[in-house]
Amino acid sequence: MVSGTRHRVSTAVDEETIPATHVAPEPEQPESYGRGARILTIGVGATGLLTAVFFVITSHVLTPIEAKRVDLLWAIMWVAISVLYRPIEQLLSRTIAHRRAHGLGRHPLRSAILIQATFGITFLVVAGVFHHKLRDDAFDGSTALYVILLTGIAFYAVSYFARGWLAGHQHFKLYGGLLFMESTSRCLFALAVAVGIAHGQVAVAAGIAVAPLVSLVVLPSAFLLHRKHVGETSAAPVRRSALTPTTRESTGFAVSVAGIMLAEQALLNASVITVEISSHDKIIAGIVFNVLLIARAPLQLFMAVQTSLLPHLAKLEARRGHDDFQSVVRLLIVGIVGLTALVATGLLLVGPFVMSHVFGQDYDYGRVGLALVGIGMGMHLIAGTLNQTTLARGQAHLASWVWLLCAALFLTWTVLPVVNDVLLRVEVGYAASTALLAGLLYIVYRAGREVRTAVPVAA
Repeated sequence: MVSGTRHRVSTAVDEETIPATHVAPEPEQPESYGRGARILTIGVGATGLLTAVFFVITSHVLTPIEAKRVDLLWAIMWVAISVLYRPIEQLLSRTIAHRRAHGLGRHPLRSAILIQATFGITFLVVAGVFHHKLRDDAFDGSTALYVILLTGIAFYAVSYFARGWLAGHQHFKLYGGLLFMESTSRCLFALAVAVGIAHGQVAVAAGIAVAPLVSLVVLPSAFLLHRKHVGETSAAPVRRSALTPTTRESTGFAVSVAGIMLAEQALLNASVITVEISSHDKIIAGIVFNVLLIARAPLQLFMAVQTSLLPHLAKLEARRGHDDFQSVVRLLIVGIVGLTALVATGLLLVGPFVMSHVFGQDYDYGRVGLALVGIGMGMHLIAGTLNQTTLARGQAHLASWVWLLCAALFLTWTVLPVVNDVLLRVEVGYAASTALLAGLLYIVYRAGREVRTAVPVAA
């Protein structure tokens, strides 16, 4: 390897000699990414549908004010868990896949656990400091919703760690099963209220906290598969090398991804909070949340592609498969452009009618604004694809700054009265900020591609 020319791989490992299982690098499987993406798409597609069903039922069985509180609970929780735990999922997914590509069978987890624990404790401290603010302002004095928030975030810590482990080992069926179990159990709580078994916003919201715990029922099957694979390998001590950088480097990767996740959640959820704070309309935050479901649902579906994409690109990067790397990215972007055109056209034609009937609220949705959200959704998907290339190539730090810049511009726009209509302001801002984000990440992608192509890598 040429010193200083190739990005080092961030892995959560220890400094000393590591007792690892060493096997021959896994053979190339050209169809493994496509197969994994298809499997996950089925599971995540069902998950996205059930998540949408959960909020549709919620909007019908609760009053608009109660439904808004559940929306805010979801928004706050999703921002928190994405920033706190998705970085560890990405870190585990990338490093486990990279080490498997080099024939290293055991993947130390201590550093990843320490990083995640630090993030989680930090949140608990912040949540304790702002206890009254969260309970009284966000949840209108509901202690139960505040407790559900903390409990759900604690359960999601385990869920996201499991996701990273499953993705890195490419157990995509089990990953999809985990997501499906989570969304199904959450939806059952809303159904219980709909049929009269339970009552009120607390019963609906409890499903948000319990769902990640229920989803862990897939782990015993995952452990059995892993033990079977390890049993077929031979143990040998592997000394620390360039594949096992320091915990500090792993932490840097996780912090950068945390910035990316914070920015992404700001684009999808934080506007609900800013609108709630800045507007005198008591239901407009819930309307903004409903509109952004147009972007959130396809993005959740695309999570299947992203989840299988990162370990796949990490393997390609490890084996210097530059042509394959580029062709995968190009194929995904072309598909996203086609999907965006269909979604935006559909929203322009029938968007207001569908939104009014699906959510059962008498609100005048503008068709142009909905189409803009559809376009923004496409730009967001393209940005997500390009983001995975930056993580695979060790450009997480630069990508993080790009995401944070665009998110900051978007949130600033949502509180400025440049456009009088609050909903239209959010719709315009989302489309513009995601377009800027995709453009800047494409520049980063091109720069990384040119560096990787220009610099020869020694065998």
